[in-house]
Amino acid sequence: MTKERANLVRASGLPALCLLAAIALPFVVPQYYVQFASKALILGVLAMALNLVVGQGGLVSLCHAAFFGLAGYVLALMSPKYDAASLLLTLPVAVLAASFAALVIGALALRTRGVYFIMVTLAFGEMLFYLFHDADFAGGSDGAFINAKPELVIAGVRLLDLDKPSTFYFLVLGVTVAVVALLMTVVRSPFGHALAAARDNERRARALGFPIFRIRLIAFVLSGALAGLAGYLAAVQFGFMAPQMLGWHQSATVLVMVLIGGLGTVTGPLIGALVLLGLEEVLKAFFEHWKLIEGVIVIAIVLLLPNGVRQLWPMVFGEAAREPARDHAIKPTSAPAPETGHA
Repeated sequence: MTKERANLVRASGLPALCLLAAIALPFVVPQYYVQFASKALILGVLAMALNLVVGQGGLVSLCHAAFFGLAGYVLALMSPKYDAASLLLTLPVAVLAASFAALVIGALALRTRGVYFIMVTLAFGEMLFYLFHDADFAGGSDGAFINAKPELVIAGVRLLDLDKPSTFYFLVLGVTVAVVALLMTVVRSPFGHALAAARDNERRARALGFPIFRIRLIAFVLSGALAGLAGYLAAVQFGFMAPQMLGWHQSATVLVMVLIGGLGTVTGPLIGALVLLGLEEVLKAFFEHWKLIEGVIVIAIVLLLPNGVRQLWPMVFGEAAREPARDHAIKPTSAPAPETGHA
């Protein structure tokens, strides 16, 4: 077996081993760690959603926490006071609400570039934060409670009991695997190549006829929808929504997860979420001023591993373990004839 084939076998076996370990987790660890893993996977989905526009599209957004929190508030507001809401009804509505908000914000913010785009997305995120912070119907600054977790009932049969941490964990794990598969498909599709081409050289991509605004808007809406999906799951897990979950601090934390995991890769932000939350969990147990130590470690990772902790993978498992997301980005000069038009 050649060295390249050996690397390929090891690289393809690594995700399978990680998935098997994730499936076995609820059977070998206490319930607390199952709930922690669910939280890490949810934030990993949010980080992967943000990375679609930041890493693949080159657009630094500071309003994705707003999509995350908006979907959670939709579930809280649709839930009856004492009964469980329908999962089949509330989940699509929550994701659609986040998608619509992303469509409106993206249509306006994408007319700007660079630091102006960052500031406009930050402003929209803060507008949604203060909307829920000051709204009596959403509980104001006290937030909103979800007294009963939503149910999946078909033909009178309750298919999922989300009160069980292991059941909820497997639901979140399934959603995470589906999101990874979706994003890998998008990144490797002609659409993903066009998005990367616009990131690498917008002027040349525009000269070739790529509808830059439309491509970026679609990516922004898809990213907002996935952020809303993560927010819905977070609301189910915590049974509570607070305005702080829409704030820019949350968006900045998720952006740090993206940077730690690896900008421009699909699964890197998921790894970044696991690393950051795991680091917080360990530091809390041993240090009083753990935030200070966490900041130093994050700075060290960014300086020493500019491509994220995922940069360690090729060192351990060979070059084939490197995710080919950026390598497959099409060069604008060799792109097929694109659709013409702009917005």
